[in-house]
Amino acid sequence: MIIFEVDFLPCMAGLKFYILFFVLAVGVSVSAQESWEVDPIPIRVKGRVLNTADKTPVPYAHIINNRTHGGTITNASGNFTMDMLNIDSLDVSVLGFFKESFNVPYNYHPDSIVTFYLRPVSISIRQVDVAGEKPEVNMDGIPGGKPVDIDPELRGDAFNEKPPVLAAFFNPVSFWYYYLNKKEKQKREVRKAILTEKNWEMHSQNYNKEVVISLTGLTEIQAEEFMIWFNAQDVLPYTSTEYEVRASVREYFQIYKTQKEQE
Repeated sequence: MIIFEVDFLPCMAGLKFYILFFVLAVGVSVSAQESWEVDPIPIRVKGRVLNTADKTPVPYAHIINNRTHGGTITNASGNFTMDMLNIDSLDVSVLGFFKESFNVPYNYHPDSIVTFYLRPVSISIRQVDVAGEKPEVNMDGIPGGKPVDIDPELRGDAFNEKPPVLAAFFNPVSFWYYYLNKKEKQKREVRKAILTEKNWEMHSQNYNKEVVISLTGLTEIQAEEFMIWFNAQDVLPYTSTEYEVRASVREYFQIYKTQKEQE
């Protein structure tokens, strides 16, 4: 028994060595076949990118081919389609996830969909307690809202704009209320008068006797006569700008002088 055991153990050790060598040789052969003996074939890969945490799609992830450096991005559902070779590798990256590299199976079938998983980046931060006192706001010197000098009963209503004729068919109550209600008509007339007065106040800053004298060189009495004639021409609306006022005064002053010379 001792001799048998002595002779048998070396035999078993040799047998184990040959089995292990055979397995390693087969693995290296298969790996070499996958890495070096696969013919490059153009394929169109259909893929999707998912979040490893909850298996939800990862939209707008960048897919880059390491060989061509071309790429694409996933759509809102995390899907993409890309032309490549069956030996190419892809880099997948997007903000908030770790960048990953993937190899498409060399025997990829065009009807299948390859799923790529990205790991989300999680950053742990300590709890921060923020404490402080709310400062009091000093309202001194802060201007208030724009004052409204129109009485509340004269302020705008829903009938400021003239309704179109079609309103008589589709909204007859509002249409006839605009035209027949005396109170609303009076309110509109008063608002129009107030607006006109304000516009004339602004207009008087650009068109007055001093401006006319500086532009024409007339005396004060002559300027008054010219302004009476000029106002009668009705060529200067109260909405005119300063440039329009000056241009009109110069233009019509030449006409005014010509008429005076002919007289």
